[in-house]
Amino acid sequence: MFILIGISADFDPVHKGHEKLIKEARKLADSEGKKLVVYLNKGFSANHAPFFVNFEARREMALALGADDVKSFEGLHHRLVLSYSVPIRLKQMIDDGVTDYITSASITLDEIKSKAQKFIDEGNFVGMPKSYTNRNEIRWYAINEFLGSKLNYHVVKEFNKDKYSGRLIRQSIIDNDMVITEDVEKLLPETTVEILQREIDAGRVPGDRNWAEIYKRMNTYSRGNLEKIAYLNGNTINEIIKRRVYRDPESIWAVFRRSDYGPVMTRLAISAIEMEVTKKEVMDLMKSYESQGVIPDNQKVQRVIDRAWYVACEGEKGISARDANNKFRSENMTVENPPLTIEAGLNLTRFETKITKEGINTDLYVDKNGKISVQFKSEGKKIKTNLRLPARDVTYLRYIMDSHFIPVNGSIKKAKKGFKVKVVIG
Repeated sequence: MFILIGISADFDPVHKGHEKLIKEARKLADSEGKKLVVYLNKGFSANHAPFFVNFEARREMALALGADDVKSFEGLHHRLVLSYSVPIRLKQMIDDGVTDYITSASITLDEIKSKAQKFIDEGNFVGMPKSYTNRNEIRWYAINEFLGSKLNYHVVKEFNKDKYSGRLIRQSIIDNDMVITEDVEKLLPETTVEILQREIDAGRVPGDRNWAEIYKRMNTYSRGNLEKIAYLNGNTINEIIKRRVYRDPESIWAVFRRSDYGPVMTRLAISAIEMEVTKKEVMDLMKSYESQGVIPDNQKVQRVIDRAWYVACEGEKGISARDANNKFRSENMTVENPPLTIEAGLNLTRFETKITKEGINTDLYVDKNGKISVQFKSEGKKIKTNLRLPARDVTYLRYIMDSHFIPVNGSIKKAKKGFKVKVVIG
């Protein structure tokens, strides 16, 4: 196995800021007799969007500037937020034999360490403040410490971030009808300009979403089917239904803004819709890495379920959801055996009761009035009805349904009088 120096990035496209980082990493690798490997995200960027430049061209750009090898991270960024994808990527690098990680930042390593300490102590890397400069670098450092400081962490002073910005470079090229202007060319290494121009001429830039599939799903899926998709909560699904029809990207962005999604979560949710990523798919992926000791305890699926049950139980005592949630997080509360099945009553008409059968699978969703409901088919008829649940169970189930990645499923069960639904969590 090689001993490696690692860089992890999008490089979309490779600009002179990246060139400086590669050169510094090259010096370190040569001085220590190590190989320099660049890890590029593939498929979707760390910002959960399609790439402007495809993986093969970005790989070529990195190799042209002195990388010994380029590897890929694939299948993560349309499924997971960064607080989950970073430990997975770090583990892959460690397993590959990487000993040193090098990145660029506008703040020093000491400042990164200082800001990261709170998250290291809590063992929770979700919700890093937007006000933090270089919060991505802080997250990588903190998670590396969580994993046992397995990588030596190096920081290179970054170029002017407002000038050497991949986002601004991409936008300039698009705004100028896919022309690399002189101003943009000054920000790019010669090899990048050559490769990028070739890709533009070949019609491979920019990459784009499959908007036709996104429009189709957002315009036609029922609440029950949308509920299965990761990163969509009850309120958002109702906004999607309410604002139909969708014919352009702006109308889609608008519905997520109305649902209080920021840009990052909007891109992730759109990617999940595009790729039809289910909550079960995300949960199973998380659990597979939990079993490898990669995911911090406070970010595990069970911990999300624990929090939902704790908040629901505290609500019965008159404690607000906000206060209960804050106490759960700050005091690291333990929860004993939250239920993973709940039985709920149904409000069926006499005719619906007559045609309903035990064992029928149901889809759960939140109706336009905010009520937890089910829909199912029996004898060719579609039946929709609210669930009858005590307040505690309503709160618990709603927290789970709005968790973004924990699925709920239901099946019809015979009751003493009529039928009920057995709801299974996870």
